Amino acid sequence: MPDAEERTQRFRQTIATFINERRDTKLKGLDAEAATLTAGKYDYATWLADAARRVAQIQAVTHVLKATHPDARGSSLYIDPRALPSRSEIGSHLLGKHYETDIVGNAAALDVYKFLKLEVEGRRLLDWLEADDGDLLAALHEDPGTASQWAAAFKGLTRAADTLASHGLAKQVYWSVSGEPADDSGYHLLQPLFSSSLAHAVHQEINDARFGEASKEVRQARRDKKPNEGAYRDYRNLVVRKLGGTKPQNISQLNSERGGLNYLLASLPPRWNQDRPRQFLFIDSALERFRRYEGVNELLETLLALLTSNPEPTFDTRTKRERIERALGQSLAAFGLASRQLFQAGWSRDADCRLPLCERIWLDPERTDLPLREEEGVRQEDEDFIAAFEWKDWPDEVAHRFGNWLNAILLQHKLPVGDAEHAHWARQALIDAEWPAPMQRRARPTGVEVTHG
Repeated sequence: MPDAEERTQRFRQTIATFINERRDTKLKGLDAEAATLTAGKYDYATWLADAARRVAQIQAVTHVLKATHPDARGSSLYIDPRALPSRSEIGSHLLGKHYETDIVGNAAALDVYKFLKLEVEGRRLLDWLEADDGDLLAALHEDPGTASQWAAAFKGLTRAADTLASHGLAKQVYWSVSGEPADDSGYHLLQPLFSSSLAHAVHQEINDARFGEASKEVRQARRDKKPNEGAYRDYRNLVVRKLGGTKPQNISQLNSERGGLNYLLASLPPRWNQDRPRQFLFIDSALERFRRYEGVNELLETLLALLTSNPEPTFDTRTKRERIERALGQSLAAFGLASRQLFQAGWSRDADCRLPLCERIWLDPERTDLPLREEEGVRQEDEDFIAAFEWKDWPDEVAHRFGNWLNAILLQHKLPVGDAEHAHWARQALIDAEWPAPMQRRARPTGVEVTHG
């Protein structure tokens, strides 16, 4: 551990370097007379005395009023995120101890904040002042009284407002606490405030995801189809809210560092997944919907690319093809399960349902639990439905239709498929995979293999 004198000298050297750098910047381009006058303001004790006076013109905050409206004249707040109640919703409380402090007030006094942000031994001067560090006090001024007076002024940066005030241009919500809408005195005035510290954390996260070097490498690897162990994050449908116009500093210091840019995440009504099966009316087969089910079209494209490439009949080719076929069969089972859960039992009774009986049973099996309808002609339809369900031929019939469907797609791409391939595709159809009663599909040709690889 360095002794007190050594630490005091370290503090003094850090402060002196900062003041001298600011002096040198100000002296550039000045004539001799003006330079002499200006240099006097950057004497060590003179500048610190002036900084202690000017620090009252700025305030450290976490929640900024002017982000709501630049002409609002109410109170901004400094609230340590760790002091906030923990909630399940996203909010400033999640920042913990890792957060940026914002500054509002006179932009001409921002150099004081930069001074207080100087780090010694891994902590800001402001942190050491708030800890009443004696070595830093000795570095400020040789007179303990003067040093304490300046320290108190600097620590006022995080001061709480004497009185909290709202403003007509601030967001305001009048909340009735008396239960009497006509009672003007029975309201609490709630004022939502913009959490600049949270907005800054979000800005840094999104910018890192969009422009960070690691993210760039991952995106490039993805474009080049090369392996990369990094993680890729993407924030879509962002909107940018510009605060402060051409003078973002008028809002706050952090807003200025962001160039006035504040990201807004997408807040839109839900867009239902278009791949989910719609009600199966006015179509002749549910397989028309199956192709648009999650990932099915991609599987078909992959299968077509493999078969049309006329691959060598190797073990690797066969493994790739079988993997795609199994995935199609599993997707068919998932499609059936999702469809059964999507609609109320009995939907296939609709007069506009043109699906074949086997597909109606597959996708609407709980219809068998409903009471028979008494209307003329439809009772027999319900009885036939139940009889066909109990006979258990319908899984084979659906599998047969699945084989026809897949064969038709391959034929459209001029692939030579026929009965053998049809039988092979039908064996992949997991029609009853999610159904509790085992249903062994009947007579299928055995020993048949697809000829394409």
